[in-house]
Amino acid sequence: MDTESLLHDLIEKALKKGADAADAVAATATSIAHAQRLGKMEKLERSEAHDMGLRVIIGKRQAVVSSNDWKADALDQLVDQAIAMAKVVPEDPHIGLADPDQIFKGPFKDLDLYDEVEPSAETLIERAKAAEDAALGVEGITNSEGAEADWSRWDIRLAASNGFSGGYQNSRHGVGVSVLAGEGTGMESDYDFHSTVHGEDLEDPVQVGLRAARKAVEKLNPKKGATGQFPIIFDPRVANSIPRHLAGAINGASVARGTSFLKDKLHQQVMSSGITIVEDPHRIRGLASKPFDAEGLKNYAKNLVDEGNLTTWVLDLRTARQLGMESTGNASRGAGSPPSPSITNLYIEAGAITPHEMISDIKTGFYVTSLMGQGVNGITGDYSRGASGFWIENGEFAYPVNEMTIAGNLKDMFMHLTAANDLEFRYGTNAPTLRIDGMTIAGM
Repeated sequence: MDTESLLHDLIEKALKKGADAADAVAATATSIAHAQRLGKMEKLERSEAHDMGLRVIIGKRQAVVSSNDWKADALDQLVDQAIAMAKVVPEDPHIGLADPDQIFKGPFKDLDLYDEVEPSAETLIERAKAAEDAALGVEGITNSEGAEADWSRWDIRLAASNGFSGGYQNSRHGVGVSVLAGEGTGMESDYDFHSTVHGEDLEDPVQVGLRAARKAVEKLNPKKGATGQFPIIFDPRVANSIPRHLAGAINGASVARGTSFLKDKLHQQVMSSGITIVEDPHRIRGLASKPFDAEGLKNYAKNLVDEGNLTTWVLDLRTARQLGMESTGNASRGAGSPPSPSITNLYIEAGAITPHEMISDIKTGFYVTSLMGQGVNGITGDYSRGASGFWIENGEFAYPVNEMTIAGNLKDMFMHLTAANDLEFRYGTNAPTLRIDGMTIAGM
């Protein structure tokens, strides 16, 4: 029996045994991972896995169970477990599948998310070796923390008793390396990586290695910067944390619980007027793209923030019902968990000025390339994180700095945000170089 038939059979059994509604998700995955250090292989693994999850709803109670055993008797037991659990859990007035007229009946957009070419183990070994060799060949690099190359593919299928049925395939190629520069107590490390849906889009591993080495060498002989309020520039590698903080604050689960610092800001200005933040689940070959959401609803591109104004929450069906709104098609789920709101491809639109122009008028400031710690309070917006990068004097990089702390409040940070014009799509969440004025920097 194929996966889709298994799902429908599971749902039918659940309905016959007392469920009022049910949905089921199946995921199958294959992956290969290679790791090496200083030219010596440390890992070469291939794995294949599958998982199936069933959600049953009885009245206003629901239960979710999952299993990686797809034999008939194991799935029968899965149904029995789900029914038994759903009869005893507390009621939740907001649960429920989509109405039949809400589900996405297609056609599903072809997002080119699947690369049919499976790389050989030799290809992955060559990618990792090329990245590490290139990095080790840079003057000042003295050691390696290792290089990795991997590949994976997976198939997602979803079916529900409301009539929805759909699925899609995805794939991923990746390569990365981490190296050290300097000697003894003065050593500094850094890394770089690249990940794509299609192998043909993967960056030359040599360039990945050279960039990792350059970053490590540039960090040698760091100092401490000054303490005070100065402009901060976020390198694109860390700038993408800013839209992620926004996404967390407008997640329907946080808003419904009243635990978001933006809970009262819908349709108000929350960022500087030049900032637009887009979520696009249909980005072709996007790292977080998908043709429909995890409740079988149509998903779509939207401006979460439009010229500084907050336009929407990020909602699934449950949180939409809690808030008296409509789902935004942002449900996500695993085999063993119910749906919850989540973002797909997210990015801050590029601004009009270059990074050089953004930095040129800064007399004293901090260019951040690395962030440490999780010091962000989603309830108050308070922000405090360790940081390293480069001290700016008179519009130029003066010297590397580390063991710094940057602090502020996200509400103020958002309102003092400026975006440069160097947006690149390298991750699931992307941002150009960003400038925030008025944050506190603690150094010497």
